[in-house]
Amino acid sequence: MANIRLLSEETIDKIAAGEVIERPASIVKELLENAIDAGADAVTVEIKEGGISFIRVTDNGCGIDPEDIRTAFLRHATSKITTADDLDTVESLGFRGEALSSIAAVSNVELLTKTKDSLLGIRYMIEGAKEVDFEEIGIPNGTSIIVRNLFFNTPVRRKFLKSAITEAGYVAEVCEHIALSRPDISVKFVNSGSVKFHTSGSGDLKELIYRIYGRDVSREILPINEKRDEISLNGYLGKPVLNRSNRNFEIYFVNGRFVKSKVIQNACEEGYRQYLMQHKFPFLVLNINIDPLYVDVNVHPTKMEVRFSNNELISDFISSAVAATLKVREMIPEAILSEVQKEAAIDVISGESGINHEIITKDSDDYSRDESPINTEDVFSAPEPFETNRVLESRENVSQGIFVQQDLFEDKLLSYDAMQDYRIIGQVFDTYWIIEYKDKLLFMDQHAAHEKVKYEALIKSYENRSVCSQQINPPVVINLTPVEYNLVNENLTSFESLGFELENFKGPDILLRAIPLDLYGRSAKDMFVEIVDELAETGLRKISGVICEKIASMACKAAVKGNTNMTEDEARALIAKLMTLDNPYNCPHGRPTLFSMSKQEIEKKFKRIVN
Repeated sequence: MANIRLLSEETIDKIAAGEVIERPASIVKELLENAIDAGADAVTVEIKEGGISFIRVTDNGCGIDPEDIRTAFLRHATSKITTADDLDTVESLGFRGEALSSIAAVSNVELLTKTKDSLLGIRYMIEGAKEVDFEEIGIPNGTSIIVRNLFFNTPVRRKFLKSAITEAGYVAEVCEHIALSRPDISVKFVNSGSVKFHTSGSGDLKELIYRIYGRDVSREILPINEKRDEISLNGYLGKPVLNRSNRNFEIYFVNGRFVKSKVIQNACEEGYRQYLMQHKFPFLVLNINIDPLYVDVNVHPTKMEVRFSNNELISDFISSAVAATLKVREMIPEAILSEVQKEAAIDVISGESGINHEIITKDSDDYSRDESPINTEDVFSAPEPFETNRVLESRENVSQGIFVQQDLFEDKLLSYDAMQDYRIIGQVFDTYWIIEYKDKLLFMDQHAAHEKVKYEALIKSYENRSVCSQQINPPVVINLTPVEYNLVNENLTSFESLGFELENFKGPDILLRAIPLDLYGRSAKDMFVEIVDELAETGLRKISGVICEKIASMACKAAVKGNTNMTEDEARALIAKLMTLDNPYNCPHGRPTLFSMSKQEIEKKFKRIVN
């Protein structure tokens, strides 16, 4: 067995640096956070070769006292905390005292700093954690740190860096996140001499979103501002038209710190649930403020992860706030047919205007042929009067047109007043209904609309515990693991509301004595097991979300399909029923139930008008 020995200080520094400094973006993040903690209201980040050969971060903060400069580059040296108790209330972005020492261990660093009370500043140079120069110099107040030749003394680490373009992208993302977290600070990002963005520091988050992501994104966002007890939430939510194919644009900050959190992620997506198609994710920028006593930021060296003392409280607050904000407006997609506007929309999709949008495609399984008759008594019965104010989802490519979203506040398309002026033109392709209303054409997908009607009826029955059950004899034995058995017992009321009657059998096994009456061709046992499996897998996710997905699947199977002929009376009854819903604009899977096309757009296409 090898002898046990102490590592050298140089080796210790390089190991510690490996935990904090992964790539150039890691350095930029640490230096930007230090600049903010120093009280700067203007910061400039400059890089060359993706930050591999050169990084300079300049701020107008308080600077570093000359006698503190050498100490600042020692491991675990910090001005942010003094004892372990301070970790419970830390509000600064940096506090570990590892940033400068880790950066200096794997690069050549030049520090220029001056406090407002000093006549001269200091130029300090350190290479591979070894001091090479310390001299007075005339410079403005603040601090400028230059980092050259990253990983020059750890070639293996350098070999694993990506291309300069890719690394520059990571740096840009860090700068964007810092800017979004502090709209009151001017952030300038320069890549190889070219200014990529420069924020004003005005404090206006919407203006900041415009500067970073472009006009097309900034006009499709909704403000959110909610508070409950010791938690507050503010920022902007992207309308469903901005939905993405990844989570890169789910941006949230906890007490000003950009973090990644499964709790927040799941809560946001739960709030968006009925507006998202499968494998689509929202665009959002949220600031979450919470008493530091209820959040632990000392989880990981990069400070990217946090823990909450009450996950359920945080999750419920965020998901409820997001859902409530999305509920307050009627937004309806309108097909753009004019060439100029179509080109602008294509620019958005290709990324010319900032965010890289995706084109949403229709669900192919929703258009299978179904010859089964329509139950007009059950589906198209006359509705009660109602008032709606919800959100219509999405955008998808159509023949020579692309959807954008339009706000309609004074004259809602889905209302009983509007319905008096509807003129149903007819059904096309045995799937879509065309309705004329004033200067617009509405296009309704009969499957998506009927699916939503069925879904909300099933959901209300579930919530009211009025789902009809049928006894099965002999009962079915379900074999469960001890973990699954506990999950079922913890959520027994929810299973009963869905129509299942359960009884203990022996060990972790249970008896299934009654099942939901209307399963629309699904196996009751398979459905029950699927719910249990997903509960075991999703962990923090509420059972209601899992059950809603199963109900959505049931509604899809029960709804009238595409390629099925309907009468005009049935279509009119479906429209009327649709208007009784809380959210008539999306099917349970996030697809739009209808979209509109203006008379003006049609006239542009026929060259009757040119503007």
